[in-house]
Amino acid sequence: MSTPRERVAVYPGSFDPLTNGHVDIILRGARLFDRIVVAILRHAEKTPLFSAAERVAMATEVFQDHPNVEVESFDGLLVDYAERRRALAIVRGLRAVSDFEYELQMALMNRRLGPAIETVFMMPAEQYTYVSSRLVKEVFALGAPVTGLVPDLVEARLRQKRARS
Repeated sequence: MSTPRERVAVYPGSFDPLTNGHVDIILRGARLFDRIVVAILRHAEKTPLFSAAERVAMATEVFQDHPNVEVESFDGLLVDYAERRRALAIVRGLRAVSDFEYELQMALMNRRLGPAIETVFMMPAEQYTYVSSRLVKEVFALGAPVTGLVPDLVEARLRQKRARS
């Protein structure tokens, strides 16, 4: 008798910064899968607010009490990474209809490149449907509070960044 394959999902993104919408999807994904890997993309062409190492450290700390949530960074093709992690699914968040077209294109391309890996779309809790990392950074840069939009640890790191600049 063979043992069942562990159900692993990959939740990719830049997470710059990690928002409570991301946290919501990760925790709900952790209930659906045996393990969920928060895969933080290293963008060579983008200039993130936080380095990949800082983003990994923050997310690791946020999920330290959730043993089936792993955090690491990656680059290259998502499907290649998911195959290396033996994932059966890629989790993607959909906040609004405007996200759907892009996400559909990505899901179809990922299916073409890695037909054994499914894409699972999840909507964040209603209170986070308008929250994005880009919006959090913009609002914070203009001096508005982001309490409740990001984990407390992330807000503290944002304040530290601002104090250093």
